Parts: sequence; structure tokens; C-alpha cells
Amino acid sequence: MIFSSLVFLCIFLPVTYILHWIIPSFRAKNGLLIIASLLFYAYGEPVHVLLMILSAFINYEAALMISHLKRGKKFVLFLGVLANLGMLGFFKYSAFFVDTVNRVLHKNISCPEILLPVGISFFTFQAVSYVIDVYRGKVGAQKSFLKVLLYICFFPQLIAGPIVKYRDISVSLENRKCSSRQTAAGLRRFICGLAKKVLIANAMGTVADSVFGAEWSHINAVTAWIGAVAYLMQIYYDFSGYSDMAIGLGNMFGFRFRENFRYPYGAVSIQDFWRRWHISLSEWFKEYVYIPLGGNRNGRFLTVVNRMVVFFLTGLWHGANWTFILWGLYHGFFMLLEECLPVVRKLPEWIGRIYTVLAVCVGFVMFRSDTVLQGIYYIRQMFTGFWTTPEAVSFAWQQMTPYFIVMLTAAVIGSAPIHRLADWIREEVNDSSKETVSVMWLLLNIGSVILLAWCMFRLSASTYNPFIYFRF
Repeated sequence: MIFSSLVFLCIFLPVTYILHWIIPSFRAKNGLLIIASLLFYAYGEPVHVLLMILSAFINYEAALMISHLKRGKKFVLFLGVLANLGMLGFFKYSAFFVDTVNRVLHKNISCPEILLPVGISFFTFQAVSYVIDVYRGKVGAQKSFLKVLLYICFFPQLIAGPIVKYRDISVSLENRKCSSRQTAAGLRRFICGLAKKVLIANAMGTVADSVFGAEWSHINAVTAWIGAVAYLMQIYYDFSGYSDMAIGLGNMFGFRFRENFRYPYGAVSIQDFWRRWHISLSEWFKEYVYIPLGGNRNGRFLTVVNRMVVFFLTGLWHGANWTFILWGLYHGFFMLLEECLPVVRKLPEWIGRIYTVLAVCVGFVMFRSDTVLQGIYYIRQMFTGFWTTPEAVSFAWQQMTPYFIVMLTAAVIGSAPIHRLADWIREEVNDSSKETVSVMWLLLNIGSVILLAWCMFRLSASTYNPFIYFRF
């Protein structure tokens, strides 16, 4: 992973960007990005490139058939969606389903080991949204297979999102321009995301992995909370960092992706949290699952059922494990609690923020745990493990390294809702004239260069660099 990260930063990205900049033909630019994206994906999993191309071809043909048919459109849509979800289910959930059946029915059904294609949940959902939007008449069917393939496989957001709808980038697939100012802004955004991942998320992840991998006898309340907070920050900076990198790279190549995070840890309720966290996934489930099920139009009971179905699927989307499903249902429960108890919605803002971040933190403990039993044990220790042993105290102190404390402080500050400051900085940079280089513009660029150098040093010096959402 370290080698691949450095190869990406030092060779793949500069070469791809320079070629994209100097190639005059727009068709050739798209061809370059397709080749680069396929090479990027094949670097780790060459065989699964064929699966992704097959997925693009199936959805390309399904959309064309839907646009040309006068009758039978719904049947073609059904077959297209079934093919997408069938591939996702086979590769991601086969072993989980067989294991569940074996446990419930006390069987011993064998299941061959199936390697999970990286990012299959993301590009499958993009493909499904394209076919459905063509069926609904929101977009026209793309007549060029290569443009559909580029939409599916574009490397910045291929393996960890955000989930991009075809209608949001259809114009850019046909024609796009990228100014030097847009390139600079995209590069800064990319470096910011890289710093989130390499400097903060990795530091948090080292401690989270240590705590969640420790012997249970070492886990008291202090250690459990250290691990929970570390993972709370790791998953946010890991995923939002990758989203920042994807958005930044998209800008560099002339694409504009929508924001995927808006300071979710500053939310005042769980409902508000899901308006800020993994926005592209929340909107996808709302548009393609919740509303088609009936949304809130058919009475309170069916509204409750529809929401719990959505959160069940949200948990299942994240992984083939009951810990993810329980995490999804847990959030669904809090959403219903806020709906049924008006007092929760009327909490003072500061209390609402504390309540939300605590609820989210506890939920992520189950999300991170390898088994449901481990998740229950760790959550119980967070609130009842008020005991100490020499081993537990020593283990807790081992986690509190100076670097971890510094990065944790930076993580807490960076996760605060500081949009006004960010908006002010953005306005300062955008208002700079060509003749006058603003101080803010200069500081941002100098800071970006320093951050990039620091990240590359950390990548070369460390053997720890996981991306959490790669396995989803």
C-alpha cells in the first residue's frame, strides 16, 4: 500500500494530469482517463477490471434498450437492477449468507472463498442510479459506451466514493474545461484530503487497531473510550479525506463532484448527522429506496417500516457482518426516537451536539468490532468498566503517545463546524486578482506544499496506511 501510494503521487498522477493537459482532442482526453482508470484499478486487482467493464456494458445496453422501447421498459429496468445487485450480492454477501444459514440451521454448507472487488459497492450504486434515471426520464441514455465506462471507472472516486450520479457529470463527460485556478484549488483540496488520511486518520487508526485487537482483560472504561474516540476520528478523517482527494482530483480534470461531508460531528441530532455524513449515500437511499417505498406518504407505521428498511440496507451496504447491520438499525432507532419524542428535537444546541456525538461514537464501536459479542462487551466496558489493573493501566498509557495526543487535538479542532472560516478563506482566495497575489493565497499554497512533503515523508517512513472504505 505504501509503494502504491508513492507511485500514485510521484508517477501516476503527474503523468496522467500532464498528458490530459497537453492532449488537444477531447475524445483522446476521455480515452486517456479510461486507460488510466483501468490501470489504476488493475494495479491491485487485474481480474476484477473485467467485472467492472462488464458492469458498465450491462448498464450501457440496459439504458439504451429502455430509451428505445415503447413497452417493456420496466422489465428491462428490473433485469438491469437485478444484474447489478446480483453481482454485488454474489461477491460481497455469499459467504455471509452461507455462514448465517449454517449458524441458524446448524448446517455445514461449504462456500468457496470469494475475493471482494475493491469499491464494488460504490460503482454498483452508480450504475444502478444511471439506469433508473434513464428509466425515469431524468437523463438521456448515453450512446457512447466509452463515456459510460468512464463514468463507472473514473479513478478519483472509483474505490471509495463519493457516489456520483450520472446526471451530475453528464455535461463534463461531453465537454469540459479546467482553468489554472480550478487546477490549483483542486490540488489544494487533494493535499488537504491526503493530510487528513495520512497524518490524522493513520495516527488514530494505529491506536484504534491496538485497542480493538487487545485482550478483553485489558479493556476497562478508560481504554474502551480511548479506542472508541480514536476510531470515531479515524473513520471520519479516513473517509472524508478520501472524499476530499476525489473532489480535488475531479476539479483538476474538469469534473465537479458534490460535497460528501459537512462537519457531521457538529450535528445537533442523528437526523442532522445523516444530512452531513456520507451525503451521497444518504441521498442515494432516499431517492432510490425510501421514496419508492412510499417515504412518509402512507401513514406513520409504514413510514417507520420504510426508514428501518433503509437503515438496515445502509448497514448491510457497509459490509457482510451483523455488526454493520446492527449499526444501521441503531441509527434507525435514534431517528425514530427523535421523531417520536419532540423533547429530543428541542434540546439546546450544545446539548444536542453532545448527545449526537456520544450516540455516534457508541454506534461506531459496534461498527468497528469484529463480532457482535465484542461490540457489546466494549460498549458495556465504556459505561461500567470502572476498574483498574496494572496491565490495563499500562496498556492505556501505551496508547497515549505525544504524537497521538497532538493528532487527536488537531482532529477534534478540525471536526468542529468551522464552515464560516472556510468560506471566508475561499472568498479571499477567489477574490485575488491576477496582478496581485493575496497573502491568503500565498499562505495556502505554501502550507499545501509543506503538507504534501510531510505526507510523503510519513508514507515512506510508515508501514501502516489502510483505507477503511476500500473494503466496502
